[in-house]
Amino acid sequence: MDAIVLLKDDHKTVEKLFKQFEKAGEKAHKEKQKIVEQIINELTTHAYIEEEIFYPAARKEVPETKEHVLESVEEHHVVVWMMSELRNLDPKDERYDAKVTVLMENVRHHVEEEEQEWFPQVREAMGRKQLQELGEQMEKAKPQAPSDPLALLSASQ
Repeated sequence: MDAIVLLKDDHKTVEKLFKQFEKAGEKAHKEKQKIVEQIINELTTHAYIEEEIFYPAARKEVPETKEHVLESVEEHHVVVWMMSELRNLDPKDERYDAKVTVLMENVRHHVEEEEQEWFPQVREAMGRKQLQELGEQMEKAKPQAPSDPLALLSASQ
């Protein structure tokens, strides 16, 4: 699987979780908490492979993506801190749903920019073979992702 296909699959997985959260009833606190835990796990792993492998490779091979990479890391920074707050927030807290909604809005914006604006640039510049090698590297790295979003590079940048 190539790197961009892998990242887009991760985006789809997270979007499904977002839709589950949005469909959960107002009082479905336990269900929402479970979904948010899955969202945090998925996004933490995804951000890890992007920050450790994909972004550095894209920046090296496609120098004109530098600004996209820097903006993406900043978007990760915001999302990471929101996830760390959600981990410790009671799902019955009046801010819980609002915080998840803002998290989803941020991630959806990030995904749209990646998929529409700069993944096509990276695909064109890197080519199929290189993207497949990168994808294999990213897939192998997923189990090494931290469970704590604050352990990601973007948390401290």
